[in-house]
Amino acid sequence: MSTPRVLTYDDYAAMPDDGKRYELHEGRLSLIPTPTTTHQRILGHLLLILVPHVRALGHGEVMLSPFDCIMSTITVVQPDLIYLDEDRVSLLSERALEGAPSHAIEIVIPSTLHVDRHTKMALYAKHDVTWYWIVDPAARTIEAYRLEVGAYRLDAMLEGTEPRALSPFPDLPLDPAAIWP
Repeated sequence: MSTPRVLTYDDYAAMPDDGKRYELHEGRLSLIPTPTTTHQRILGHLLLILVPHVRALGHGEVMLSPFDCIMSTITVVQPDLIYLDEDRVSLLSERALEGAPSHAIEIVIPSTLHVDRHTKMALYAKHDVTWYWIVDPAARTIEAYRLEVGAYRLDAMLEGTEPRALSPFPDLPLDPAAIWP
């Protein structure tokens, strides 16, 4: 039995454009499913909430997928949204983020649930992504995880109808009515 070939960023970058989106998870190519309408609406709502807040802070950057985060030569991901604090903004290059974001946000759909909750969570922890939000449209929740000693711990959750701030944005109460379509 042969060992599968470990792909690198160079292999990933050399792939022909077939109109599909891919990620590289520890050297294995992973197809990213086309987002649903609900996914895209929530993504737009979160972007419209986060960008003005980050701009008002006067530092940091928010980036929208598709945008490569080259976390290693064999791991390239495209979170739905990323936030870079002032310490990681310098990792931006013209081609991609050359490292890990401070904060990754994934909006789960049924076909990505396992990857977002397990595979990508482990990758983000391994590459020192401090904050990870899992946005679940079906449950109408946002789970905010904080990296502590190499593993994520649930820090807070947005659920129900009451606004709540989630780290890393303690001064930004998120109104569920402004997020869910």
